[in-house]
Amino acid sequence: MDSYSIALNFEDGVTRIIDCKAGEKVLDAAYRSKVNLPMDCSDGVCGTCKCRAESGSYDLGDDYIPDALSEDEAAAGLVLTCQMRVTSDCVLAVPVASRACKVGQQKFAATLARIATQGDAAVVLELDVDPAAAAPAFLPGQYVNIAIPGSGQTRAYSFSSAPGERRISFLIKKIPGGLMSTWLEQAVPGTMLELTGPLGSFYLREVRRPLLLLAGGTGLAPFLSMLEVLARAGSDETVHLIYGVTRDLDLVLVDEIAAYARRLPNFTYRTVVADAGSRHARTGWVTDHMPAELLHGGDVDVYLCGPPPMVDAVRGHLEGLGVTPRSFHYEKFTPATTTSRFAA
Repeated sequence: MDSYSIALNFEDGVTRIIDCKAGEKVLDAAYRSKVNLPMDCSDGVCGTCKCRAESGSYDLGDDYIPDALSEDEAAAGLVLTCQMRVTSDCVLAVPVASRACKVGQQKFAATLARIATQGDAAVVLELDVDPAAAAPAFLPGQYVNIAIPGSGQTRAYSFSSAPGERRISFLIKKIPGGLMSTWLEQAVPGTMLELTGPLGSFYLREVRRPLLLLAGGTGLAPFLSMLEVLARAGSDETVHLIYGVTRDLDLVLVDEIAAYARRLPNFTYRTVVADAGSRHARTGWVTDHMPAELLHGGDVDVYLCGPPPMVDAVRGHLEGLGVTPRSFHYEKFTPATTTSRFAA
């Protein structure tokens, strides 16, 4: 392979994906792409260019001094981009805001291709990326801001499609009187939309242990993107999804989830309906259907996307059990706001 993709994820949630040639130092590749990563000496002496490698393989060589990067830091995944040569695609967490590196939010155009109504609960919005532009690069789980024509406003939605596709999709909750919901009622195929992103620190990290995915309502969207990536990679890790909704009618795209159970050998899922009057097999809250074995004694990576009360309830549930997952990534969303995302 002549080059690799490096996803630079800044602390303000902006992501820029750059190309790094085989044998090229990441810092040099970033500057070649007009991304000014933090640096001072560029010789492995000062440690200013320190970032965290969240996935991928690489070589740091032995030309840096311990004061710049200690053995403990290197063991914990910290790297010096001025010394780092990658041997695979990688994701780096950059500990500064994108503007400090002169990186602006990326914009791209897409054309409305299809709207698939999911009863009164949601719609699947499918867009075709401008043929003259590259297919959008993002990390599975991230979102974009979509400008709603004629309104001067945007709404944030997670990709439900996998990275690199020219047709991208989003699962959007229907909100009576909502700006996007109202526009979609009269939208026609061929309409051009402007998107800004990718954004967000909620994304699938390197899979090294069992995964527990917790989705609330249309918080299912990022998990569909993650599951597609896992299926294409042929992952054999244990993955369990709990998909919770308020009403029976809110359970959408269950057939798509079932299809992943056929493609991923160790993927299982369960659906939960909160309505006490439901005849669904499982009623109540997601936390009512989270048996201890799914937590693997804490040796699990938990990903959670849903409304704030759900996120808070799951966090409290884990604290009450005295279980601390190896990693816990969550994203809260509040419908119908322009700044609706909070991830950790």
